[in-house]
Amino acid sequence: MLQPFIEHTFRFPVWRMEIDTLSDTLSVELRDRGNKRVCFSSLNLKTGQVHFNELKSEERWLTGIEAAHDGVLLLHNYQSEAGPAHKGLIALDEFTGAILWNDFNLAFDHLSINGPVLYDTRIQPRKFLLGDIKTGATLRQHQPSIDLELSKELKLPEEISTEYALSLGLPIHPSGNTVHYVEHNNLRIVSLHAIADTKLQQHLFIMDNDEII
Repeated sequence: MLQPFIEHTFRFPVWRMEIDTLSDTLSVELRDRGNKRVCFSSLNLKTGQVHFNELKSEERWLTGIEAAHDGVLLLHNYQSEAGPAHKGLIALDEFTGAILWNDFNLAFDHLSINGPVLYDTRIQPRKFLLGDIKTGATLRQHQPSIDLELSKELKLPEEISTEYALSLGLPIHPSGNTVHYVEHNNLRIVSLHAIADTKLQQHLFIMDNDEII
């Protein structure tokens, strides 16, 4: 039987999670829809230690996780409750929850190998800048040729069709249309749900070509 390595119960539904592989930290966004309240938690993935739990932001609802990198948790605000556009950044220390910096005119585009790529929401068309994630300072103009997008060490699976899943030679028929598939270290990894003994079960297959390991 699989046993949990880390187990923690939150009072509110988990809306989003981000893993910082440099600091081995899991950051969690929690949303209490009934009271329109958002809060954040941070845990160490190696020890299970809770750095901070259900930390409330000054903005009650229109904020959320943008990214987590190198010990810094970036939060964003929204331009309005009616739309998805982001505006403003707040940087928290992943270990203490302390505010490192904030800038309510900047917005986040993506993480590069040299730092976050930001833009000033007051300027159109957008002019992308390289930022310092520790201080919030804008360092220079973004240069795509050297500020390459940071590749996450965590690889997310893709959804494949039931027909394709069956063509892999799996011994069980998927239930429903969602089958997750990823290739890693020359192995095929397939996750699916199936009905067995009248019960819905989740199955994980690790395959070397057509051989199930």
